[in-house]
Amino acid sequence: MRHPDFPSAVAVPPAWQASLRLRFAARGERTVLAARQHRGPLMVQKPLYPEGDICHAVILHPPAGVAGGDTLDIALHAEAGTHAVIATPGATKWYKSLGRDASQHVRLTVEEGARLDWLPQENIVFDDARARIATELSIAPGGSAIGWDAVVLGRQASGEQWNRGALWLDTQVRCNGHALWIEQSQLDAGSPLHGAVAGLDGMSVLGTLWAVGHGATQELAESLAERLPYAAGLRAGVTCLSSPAQSMLLVRVLGRQMEAVRHVMVDAWSALREPIHGVPARPLRLWAT
Repeated sequence: MRHPDFPSAVAVPPAWQASLRLRFAARGERTVLAARQHRGPLMVQKPLYPEGDICHAVILHPPAGVAGGDTLDIALHAEAGTHAVIATPGATKWYKSLGRDASQHVRLTVEEGARLDWLPQENIVFDDARARIATELSIAPGGSAIGWDAVVLGRQASGEQWNRGALWLDTQVRCNGHALWIEQSQLDAGSPLHGAVAGLDGMSVLGTLWAVGHGATQELAESLAERLPYAAGLRAGVTCLSSPAQSMLLVRVLGRQMEAVRHVMVDAWSALREPIHGVPARPLRLWAT
């Protein structure tokens, strides 16, 4: 007979099913958050205007982490003539999953003449987490967008290694329904890709930045390449992808420490913002806290 103090199975906490819908519209020269809907623990702070008419919004996830079975669904729509900057106040933590997948799906829609900066802080994938992170950008000709995602494998601050679990990354950029860039990958904690020179080369921090717009030229890519690092423990590269309707730059960063990777991505964004959006870069206050 089973002793009552020793249950036969570990209790599994209930999962969060959260969603957030944001729509930005032009009111004269100013961009406003015209509509917002949320379900579960996803919400947005009051919009701020540190750059005049550009609307800054911060997405909050009060649980501060994503556990096994949780789903986060975020949809953002920037109407014509708008410029929105979206950030998060801190890293998204992906907790030990107890065998269940957790997911975040972000859908970004940018209309003609709209501009978007999608600048969340990094994802920290705990040991034994199973994280699915998907981002879809649908952009019209004449729109522009700069965004990034960064992932830290293991809790570096606690000295934790990522020995168990899995990570799925799915990023898609489309213009008028036509694919500009699609990348889908799966990384298991025990995969030889983690240590392979052609994979992560033993590094535990990876970042990707994309910049889409008519200013995303080969000349801009070459100019940016000159300031990207390539050294032990930190390396980065840039690629120009183009189509008749739209063009984009893709920046990839690998490193051992998140702080160094973050510095490269912020520096790249600072160099790209004016050529892509026609607006000078202004670092977010959140990055200084």
